[in-house]
Amino acid sequence: MNNQEIVQKLWKLCDVLRDDGITYQEYVTELTYILFLKMMKEQETEAVIPEGYRWDDLVQKEGVELKNFYQELLLELGKSENKKLQQIYMDASTRITSPKNLDTIIKSIASLDWYNAKEEGLGNLYEGLLQKNANETKSGAGQYFTPRVLIDLIVQLVDPKVGEKVNDPAAGTFGFMISADQYLKNKTDDYYDLDPQQAEFQKKEAFTGMELVQGTHRLALMNALLHDMEGRLENGDSLSGNGKWIKNFDVILTNPPFGTKKGGERVSRDDLTFETSNKQLNFLQLIYNALKDDGNARAAVIIPDNVLFESGIGAKIRLDLMNKCNLHTILRLPTGIFYAQGVKTNVLFFTKGKTDKGNTKDVWVYDLRTNMDSFGKRNQLTMAHFEDFMKAYVSEDRTQIKDERWNKFTREEISNKNDNLDIGLIADESYSSYENLPDPIESAEQAILKLRQAMNLLNEVVQELRKLDDSEEVDK
Repeated sequence: MNNQEIVQKLWKLCDVLRDDGITYQEYVTELTYILFLKMMKEQETEAVIPEGYRWDDLVQKEGVELKNFYQELLLELGKSENKKLQQIYMDASTRITSPKNLDTIIKSIASLDWYNAKEEGLGNLYEGLLQKNANETKSGAGQYFTPRVLIDLIVQLVDPKVGEKVNDPAAGTFGFMISADQYLKNKTDDYYDLDPQQAEFQKKEAFTGMELVQGTHRLALMNALLHDMEGRLENGDSLSGNGKWIKNFDVILTNPPFGTKKGGERVSRDDLTFETSNKQLNFLQLIYNALKDDGNARAAVIIPDNVLFESGIGAKIRLDLMNKCNLHTILRLPTGIFYAQGVKTNVLFFTKGKTDKGNTKDVWVYDLRTNMDSFGKRNQLTMAHFEDFMKAYVSEDRTQIKDERWNKFTREEISNKNDNLDIGLIADESYSSYENLPDPIESAEQAILKLRQAMNLLNEVVQELRKLDDSEEVDK
């Protein structure tokens, strides 16, 4: 039985819990609590778990005794002196109400072929579960899990190096960092080619991140642990004062959450130049400011379309980005890959300059959206879809690439459009046919989205005017 088959079996166990009203996301969290115990046993590292609360103690119990013991175990491990253990089980509670269902889950996990799972890597098994969860649960509360193929593409193109400090300020389940670590392990024979100090750095310092949502942070911790990664992985808001440690990085790879802060409130960080309630614009500022200014530090960030064209503060932040960094490439992504209607996204690739002025000369845009297949659960994105873009991206002379999807825009051309980066989309062939006109529902949703963005902008203007009024009153 290989890892894929084990993932399928584990996933099917979710059916057992349907009667308990448990969602896929909650199921993965429940699995995390139980799998952690089993995987620590299989890896022979369960010494970190207090005696009396290990896998063998759990499987010996049945019925109501099992249910009560499981609840006690979650509480005890949440109070552990081991920091990682404590973080994984912090505030843990179970939604499984039926002792019989809990018994079925535990016995099913115990009966799996763990010998083969260990051969293929327990980290890969867990990643498989997270991907399954991402595919099934679509999205929630502004969280969109990034397809692994897109993560791998970005890592390959940004090309992190041994010794570099890499960060994801919106870490999710730590997918970017897991991929970057694997990318370098593949190049260095699992770090055996490195000297001991370098290998220690890669394990304990190279890959770091911060995640706001506690449940997702729990999954990220488990993911890091199973991939033998011990870098700093905080639970908190990167856009608050708690995120100020995110600075002086060589590489940042991230997919920040979409939307605005709840209630349109502003971020609490006081070191961002421009004030806005737009989360993506704040993350964009955070990212380019958190890169080293040695001329080599680079980033790739996934952003929705509105970041490319939002006026006012949005235009100022894009100007600041293009001044401080060389924004060399924009990839217009296909629709449907984030499992949500109307979400159109892009990847910005940029390198921070040594100075704060005039670093962007030309911006190359690849349109992988127009006249493309519709992607979703039945037609998933693969690396083959990116082949032509990858050839263009890595070309030593980008002007030699003959591809209608690949176009260059000079800084002057962009400046003449008020630094609007909503550029590079080719003619949509489907519009030549009446039958292929855009779906009216999707068009209406996009119109609503743009109206909301306009209202947010107006609210920002009103708040600024009120502040001015208040300050004038005080002066009087």
